[in-house]
Amino acid sequence: MTNKVSLTQFIIEQQRGLPDASGTFSLLLNNIVTACKEISHLVNRGDLVGVLGSAESENVQGEVQKKLDIIAHDIMVNALNWTGHLAGMASEEVDDIIAIPAQYPKGKYLALFDPLDGSSNIDVNLTVGTIFSILRCREGVAPAAEDFLRKGSEQVCAGFVLYGPSTMMVLTTGHGVNGFTLDQDIGEFILTHPNIRIPEETSEFAINMSNQRFWEPPVQRYIAECLQGTEGPRGKNFNMRWIASLVAEVYRILTRGGVFLYPLDLRDLSKPGRLRLMYEANPMAFIIEQAGGACSTGRERILDIKPDGIHQRVPLVLGSKKEVERIVAYHQEG
Repeated sequence: MTNKVSLTQFIIEQQRGLPDASGTFSLLLNNIVTACKEISHLVNRGDLVGVLGSAESENVQGEVQKKLDIIAHDIMVNALNWTGHLAGMASEEVDDIIAIPAQYPKGKYLALFDPLDGSSNIDVNLTVGTIFSILRCREGVAPAAEDFLRKGSEQVCAGFVLYGPSTMMVLTTGHGVNGFTLDQDIGEFILTHPNIRIPEETSEFAINMSNQRFWEPPVQRYIAECLQGTEGPRGKNFNMRWIASLVAEVYRILTRGGVFLYPLDLRDLSKPGRLRLMYEANPMAFIIEQAGGACSTGRERILDIKPDGIHQRVPLVLGSKKEVERIVAYHQEG
């Protein structure tokens, strides 16, 4: 490639078009990038440096943590807490918000992150990633949990890093979606996928079929129609994918279209969904919509939800716009 554009150059050039840009956001994003490079290195080294396997502990969600869940969380916190760019943080791995230590200056942004999405895949060498979301904070306040409880439409940035055969960052600041590949030789993320757009229609879906008996009728109907192929009402064959890693599922949809469903199921209605609104659904919805797709619970646009807790869970349907709209229509029909 000639005239390579680094992530740093890309963000600075974008900020030049904003009259009130201070450069603080660029510096914050660089700190996130540094943390993700360190996580990428450890994921790549795996058992060579003893980071695989269970940590024999549970996170706030009651899920068994992997060693790398804890390590990735610590890397993110330690990379961001001293910078002066943040007023506070929240992580999927801990119960409460993370305060900035008293000895460090406070900034105007809030960061939320899932340090290692898809960590159930790490011990079998499948793709995992880091998801992050950035919000503005009211200046001069020590943020409490309610300061994080903002609609996804208020995000100023969302992104994820994919630790796969190559390490990639997918990013939006509300002006489209771009993908950057880590050049290991120079240690820089380079723009390789400019202006990503999702095809409106698709012939792929991703869902955990083992939960089929618990799905609501609208989801049963949609998947049944896909499975009927050319003989069914859709008149075409579909392929099914399931990786159990949200970052990998979303990246596949961004590159070739598709729809991903982790719907509400009926086994325990006290649990409204599986995926976390603040750390997974909101940032992915921002990215998906900026790439021309759609994201919904089946009944409500994800980015319109007013959170009631930093670990709130929601059903999630995202991907190619016409497919998501079809699934929403089936929910509306009852």
